[in-house]
Amino acid sequence: MALPTVVLRPLTRADLPLLGRWLAEPLVARWWAHDSSPEAVERDFGPSLDGEDVTALYVGEVAGRPVGLVQVYPIEAYPEYVEELAPVCEVPPGALSIDYLLGEPDARGQGIGTALIAAAVARGFADHPGASDVLVPVAVGNVASWRALQRAGATWYAAGDMTPDNPVDPLDHVVHRFTRPALP
Repeated sequence: MALPTVVLRPLTRADLPLLGRWLAEPLVARWWAHDSSPEAVERDFGPSLDGEDVTALYVGEVAGRPVGLVQVYPIEAYPEYVEELAPVCEVPPGALSIDYLLGEPDARGQGIGTALIAAAVARGFADHPGASDVLVPVAVGNVASWRALQRAGATWYAAGDMTPDNPVDPLDHVVHRFTRPALP
């Protein structure tokens, strides 16, 4: 099955109300457990928009319609993240990570999440030429998420205990890995 085309465009402040709505959407809220108030969205995403944080934020669009968000960032920019990942798996130098969500419920179940992930990984490799890996930890219980990662080309890299995004989840996580394709 061919994946839909997902175009990534930079998130802007004008998108923050939409992002707040997506974060409040029940399935997103289940796994992200993020405060969706305007103040929290500005507090947590504003620094990236202002260039004060290295995380790149993108809106994923299908046929011009915004459907989701991806974050792309170098793992080493967040020492606490490196510290949490290190007991679970090797973190290659320059490795990236991504976070993603499909905020529009009617966009699910059509391969859009897989296409969004693939676009984020491609963008990460394009923007970070020294990165050879993208590591993505996912709560074991979020089966739809880690299956989308696998459909996008990730391999199961490691498993172990990590702090979940939602405190109701157990510590069990699966880390998936994308490796930069070799150049001919």
